[in-house]
Amino acid sequence: MNKEMIKLAPEEEYIRLDNALKFSGLTETGGQAKIVIQNGEVTVNGEVCTMRGKKLRRGDTAVFEDTAVEVC
Repeated sequence: MNKEMIKLAPEEEYIRLDNALKFSGLTETGGQAKIVIQNGEVTVNGEVCTMRGKKLRRGDTAVFEDTAVEVC
């Protein structure tokens, strides 16, 4: 199963997980991002993450459904 990869380059040192999902277009709103994260539908670096405020830094990868978001 091949995953689609989206590269995200935040202006700051990090980006919050919920914002990464929203800005990459994987969810339509921050509220939807919050729900899918809290439901355990998102992994960060291969592990389920339920913290919507998780700070993603350069090199981190979040996956939702079949799409990965790499912070670069």
